[in-house]
Amino acid sequence: MTDAALVVTNLRTAIAGANETIHAVDGIDLSISPGQTFAIVGESGCGKSMTALSIMRLLPDAARIIDGTVAVDGTDVLALPEAAMRNIRGRRVAMIFQEPATSLNPVLTVGRQIEEVLARHLGLQGPPARARAIELLEAVGLPDAASRIDDYAFQLSGGMKQRVMIAIALAGDPNVIVADEPTTALDVTIQAQVLDLLKAMQTKRGTAMLLITHDLGVVAAMAHRVAVMYAGEIVETGERAAFFARPSHPYSRKLFEALPGTAPRGTPLSVIPGQVPSLATAFVGCRFADRCDLVHERCRQAAPGWSSLSPGHTVRCFAVEAGTKPPVRAVALPAAVSAAAAGKPNASPLLEVRDLVVHFPIRKGVLKRTVGHVRAVDGVSLTIQRGQTLALVGESGCGKTTVGKAIVRLVAPTAGRLSINGVDLTNLGGSALRERRADFQIIFQDPFASLNPRMRIEDLLMEGMLTLGVLDNHASRSKRIDQLLDQVGLPKVSRGRYPHEFSGGQRQRIAIARALAVNPKLIICDEPTSALDVSVQAQILNVFAELQRELGVAYLFITHNLAVVEYLAHRVAVMYLGRIVEEGEAASVLHAPKHPYTQLLLSAVPRLDGMTRRGEIIGESPSPIAPPPGCHFHPRCIHARDICRGSYPPAVVVAGDATHRAACFGYE
Repeated sequence: MTDAALVVTNLRTAIAGANETIHAVDGIDLSISPGQTFAIVGESGCGKSMTALSIMRLLPDAARIIDGTVAVDGTDVLALPEAAMRNIRGRRVAMIFQEPATSLNPVLTVGRQIEEVLARHLGLQGPPARARAIELLEAVGLPDAASRIDDYAFQLSGGMKQRVMIAIALAGDPNVIVADEPTTALDVTIQAQVLDLLKAMQTKRGTAMLLITHDLGVVAAMAHRVAVMYAGEIVETGERAAFFARPSHPYSRKLFEALPGTAPRGTPLSVIPGQVPSLATAFVGCRFADRCDLVHERCRQAAPGWSSLSPGHTVRCFAVEAGTKPPVRAVALPAAVSAAAAGKPNASPLLEVRDLVVHFPIRKGVLKRTVGHVRAVDGVSLTIQRGQTLALVGESGCGKTTVGKAIVRLVAPTAGRLSINGVDLTNLGGSALRERRADFQIIFQDPFASLNPRMRIEDLLMEGMLTLGVLDNHASRSKRIDQLLDQVGLPKVSRGRYPHEFSGGQRQRIAIARALAVNPKLIICDEPTSALDVSVQAQILNVFAELQRELGVAYLFITHNLAVVEYLAHRVAVMYLGRIVEEGEAASVLHAPKHPYTQLLLSAVPRLDGMTRRGEIIGESPSPIAPPPGCHFHPRCIHARDICRGSYPPAVVVAGDATHRAACFGYE
């Protein structure tokens, strides 16, 4: 394709190890025209990110490109010296990295980092550069951009950091964007706005995009062409409509079957057995053979070639070549969940939160006087029954994580009351609080950051038991570690390894095992599946569901993935700017939402059928430093009236459902 913005031909990238060579990218071909989005999907470890880094020539020291060409607007960037590549990188081709926390410079303000790109590639400096940086931050949905421009990365939430990364990539006005999981850390409304922004950029400038993602809903909304990558090579490629109508490689079909919503509630999600094989393997046959339901002898003896299903839709599979047509599970929207809660309706709640307030002081000046407060949590009340899952959903920065941390007393509540298992935790401290910590544990969003890299897995699991006095001798604790590893689906030999030796999904299983080690009654799960691809997510969700059935553990599940909520949660609480605006049984809230904000969240979810959203996203979430008067949502609500601007609405019981409440004058 002569007019393509990006052409990759036979790209091969190898990483030199101590005793072996890893062929991370093993013969990739792709072409992207101006204004087109080409999506690559696949599990972690398939080589997707290494493909992106190879295109950008940002490989680690041990890696090198051993074959192929990468042409950007007709220029082979692999043939350029590094000095010339610096003029290409950021200006003609830019990258949105997967992990903003490690990609942003911690000692520079976010504004300075954007201004560096503007100065290097567009010659903007001083006030014009600052004004443009604010425009970019506003364009990607950063609240109160004019004041946040002088913040450092550590002062921003995960979603905010991702938006800054996107702003940096857009600053040079590039012809090609390489987007590596650009919306993974974003909630659905900001994700929808970012996707709209990227689409508008493509329409206006004809920008080509290589999109790497595990979210098939994002692929359906954005991609023109789709490629499925497995073990370093592409196994299926086609136009979006053809691919979603007929995913044909056995691996592609299993990715769809692993999505929440493809299995009824209470039924385990379909998982792909085994793991992606080591890319140091000298492959002979089909790379998916050991995990495939259709495998036969020929698959192990020779690598399949390309078979054409329709113009532009090709697949590497002997079964397709032979005309075998295994049943394809239809792509469906999530099914309704049962309204029945696991806990007994009249039993006393395991967790009771009443009027929880968490305000963080803002201090300025030499004397650090308090000049205001960040109203992170502003009067939250909720309950969780034993053996029940309550999902807490809402946009990034609304206070969800702060609620979770306040419950486990990692941050001190400003006001309100917390009780777990009938024990008031509000004023407990020191040894008295430590004695109660066995009742509640937390699983953090990033397992790699929360696991000590210098400790073996058995030491990580043993630490909590020793600290809280669980079991009375080493032998029983060691036996308990083997039981925990078995419960979360890890082999016993894992106990002697370190966190860096595991994949992201395996590390999340270790974090779950660590939380279970002290036999908690309640686990706070803070975005535990947000960074996982769909197959690993299915495994983790199955682990959560099975543990709840076996042990009766309750979950506060903090997430922005509404498909996960629908599959796992019994009840849903929707949070906006520090307050709960709607709460009820999952089926009721997700299928008959009453609050305009809940309706907005649901309408922004990317759908697998590729249909556009039903509602318009108006404005951005206000800053928790100065919430709007009256109903906090009224500046973004198309139904707002004068009463909404004057006073905050009380929670109203939904007609016909005493467990469903919404804080909205419009519904009242």
